Parts: sequence; structure tokens; C-alpha cells
Amino acid sequence: MSDNADLIKLYSGRILALATDIPHHARLDGPQASVKRRSPLCGSTVTVDLDVADGRISRFGQDVKACALGQAAAAVLGQVVLGRSAQELALARDQLRAMLQQDGPVPDAPFDGYDVLQPAREYRNRHASILLAIEAATEAAENLAQQAKNPS
Repeated sequence: MSDNADLIKLYSGRILALATDIPHHARLDGPQASVKRRSPLCGSTVTVDLDVADGRISRFGQDVKACALGQAAAAVLGQVVLGRSAQELALARDQLRAMLQQDGPVPDAPFDGYDVLQPAREYRNRHASILLAIEAATEAAENLAQQAKNPS
């Protein structure tokens, strides 16, 4: 298969549709936690804001400046992030990383929408952008969970 055919396969209609319809695509006013992640390789950035109530994400916003793959990954996250715990996000992050880097299975439901990004396994230079949103959300949620355990 030629390089152009591979890229066409990578940027499927489903990925492009996700990239144009990212849920929670705005920063929050007064979030409990904010984390910004940047991919040094491509320059993509994602900033995630969130609030947690009773150990679960209650408000979520994201500012995504990334390629179509990073945008699609942020869209998948945005569809399912509300109501999730820091532990659920960490598991989804680890499963997504394994899917991309170790030919692992698609992440467990409700994060199974990441299946759309399976063709990106072969494009290691795209992995960092794909992981930005879930990594930022996980870090923010874990920071709040840690603060809840150790209030100052």
C-alpha cells in the first residue's frame, strides 16, 4: 500500500467527523483543576479543566489545538468523561497507550470509542497527540484525588 493510501486510511471519515464535533470544547470558569499537555514532536496542545464531586468528574472542559487524530481522541474522551473517577481515567489511559504502542486491545467500555484510532498504531509519531487529552484529564483528576486524601 502506498504512503498516500495509508494516510487516507488513517484519516477515515469517522476520525474526521469526531474531530469536527468535540464535546465540552470550551474552558471552564473557575475549575478545581487544570492541566495543559503539549506534544513536543508536533506542537499539539490540550488544556483540560475539570471539577470533581464525590470522587467523580462533575464538570469538564477542554481546549484542543491538535491534529485530527488528537482532536478525535479528545472527542472520544469528551463523550464519556462525565461521571468517571480518576482510577477509571488512569485505566483508560493505560489501555489506550497499550493499544497504540503494544498492539493491545481496545480500551474497555465506555472508552471503547478509541477503536477508531487503531489504524494510528503504525504511526508512532502520532501517538503523543492522541494521548494528550486522556493524559491531561487523568493528571487533573489524580491531582484532585490526592488533594482530597491530603487536605492542607
